[in-house]
Amino acid sequence: MSATSANAELTFLLERMAGGDKAAFAAFYKAMEKPVYRFIVSRLNDPFESHDILHEVFMDIWRSAGKFEGRSAVKTWVFGIAYRKVMDNFRKHGRVDVRDEMPEQVDDSPDAGACLLASQQAEHVRFCLGELKDDHKQAISLAFYEDMSYGEIAEVAEVPEGTIKTRIFHAKKLLMRCLQARLGEAAI
Repeated sequence: MSATSANAELTFLLERMAGGDKAAFAAFYKAMEKPVYRFIVSRLNDPFESHDILHEVFMDIWRSAGKFEGRSAVKTWVFGIAYRKVMDNFRKHGRVDVRDEMPEQVDDSPDAGACLLASQQAEHVRFCLGELKDDHKQAISLAFYEDMSYGEIAEVAEVPEGTIKTRIFHAKKLLMRCLQARLGEAAI
């Protein structure tokens, strides 16, 4: 599904939600739950707190579906709500920088050596992402994991697009430096 048709579908669901359509809300939730949760948990590194914030985000969406003006993509609007909820959580509880291990996903690949290498490299990437400042990590997460444009990320973070370009540029440099230090230049 193209980004334009996905946005049209989500906009249609929002319009129906504004009229109180619970089935539209269920469809909207199904379409957006995983990427929004992934975004929230990548920021908080706490699955329980992330689920609470996910619930708050979708309750806000339900309550304000009729207020969506279409000035941005629906996905951008939703991630903006999630971003503000995460920032509110940081302000409310103070930023806790816990470096818990994220649960590994089971790989059914028959080549155990390749799996082990990929796991080690992913661990290095997770470590290096964890070393980034929040605004850099945020920009990288939205750009590469959620496939958002710089303009969409700027709307979510409520900063100019040039700021996002700068953050991503510096974040990539910092990631590369960190990965080179962890893996050695020949491995990259």
